[in-house]
Order: sequence, then structure tokens, then C-alpha cells
Amino acid sequence: MPPLGKPPKQTRITSPRSKHLNRDQKFFDRYSLVLGVLAAATIGLIVLAMKLSDMTQGVYTRDGAEYQAALNARIRPFGEIYLPGEEHATTAAQVEPVPEPVATVMSGPQVYNSACIACHGTGVAGAPMTGDAAAWGPRIAQGMDTLNEHAVNGFTGSLGFMPAKGGRLDLSDDEVHAAIQYMVNESSL
Repeated sequence: MPPLGKPPKQTRITSPRSKHLNRDQKFFDRYSLVLGVLAAATIGLIVLAMKLSDMTQGVYTRDGAEYQAALNARIRPFGEIYLPGEEHATTAAQVEPVPEPVATVMSGPQVYNSACIACHGTGVAGAPMTGDAAAWGPRIAQGMDTLNEHAVNGFTGSLGFMPAKGGRLDLSDDEVHAAIQYMVNESSL
């Protein structure tokens, strides 16, 4: 029996389960605090990046003449609509000059390698092979004018067929003549 002057000491009985719940609650509280701090830091960084972007975007891009010109060219309409009776008022600044294409002339070897080699490199359709002096001899004897005429306009003979300009109608007469001269030089004795 306890002494009379003091109330009996009460002991608190804790189960092992309540100890774990208390520890889990502490971990959850700390984990939530860390996540909250990280979320606040992330939001702060995003806001800072957006402010810096807004402050520098106008300086380097939007206010530049190059950017404005590119923007105006991109959003410009494809054409204009005029009602009957209205006239189109163009200014010199609106009309852009069209540059003349630069004509490049190919040399004899270039024409030979791009067009003539298909037949004269393999002997297709009776074409004399480049470098074969025996096959080119009778043709060279006819003269360069005849060879050039047959190469430019085409020719059908007993030994084979020559299409006009070797089938490359985009070649000029001078380019074809240069290719003929190249083949003759390569095939001469």
C-alpha cells in the first residue's frame, strides 16, 4: 500500500505499436518539411527564370531590327485583293529584282563524264569507245564539222545510232563540240 501523503504513481503503459507510430509521424513530418522547402525553392527558381527572360528578351530579340524584319516577312500575306476598278500601287521597294542565272559552261571532259561516257565508255549501240583509234579513225577522217553536226543533231548510220546531243538537250552546241574534241584527242593515234 502506498504512503498516505502521496498519491499513487501512475505508470503509462505504451505498446510497441504506439512507439512506431510516433517515430513514423516524426519521419513523415520531416519528409513533408523537406518536400515543402524543395517545392518552394523550385517555384522561386521558375519565377526568377521567367523574370530574367522577360527582362532580357526585349533587349536581344524583340526590339532588334533584324527580328522585326523577319517577323514582318513571316506574317506578310501571300497576295493582295483588289476590287474591279482598283489599281495596284507598287513601289520600287516592293518590287524585288530577279537575279539573272549564272550560265556555267562545262568543259569537254566534264560533258564527256556527265553524258557521253554512258555510250562511248562501253560501246553501247555501236558507239566508238573513247581511246579506240581503229573505231574513231574513219569518223575522224570525215572531219570535225561532220562529227560536230552528227553529235549536235543526231545521226543514224550503218554502225550505230547517235542521239542528238547524246540525249542531253540541256547542253549547248559549244559544250557538245568540246566533248567531241576531247574524245577525238583521246582516240587519236
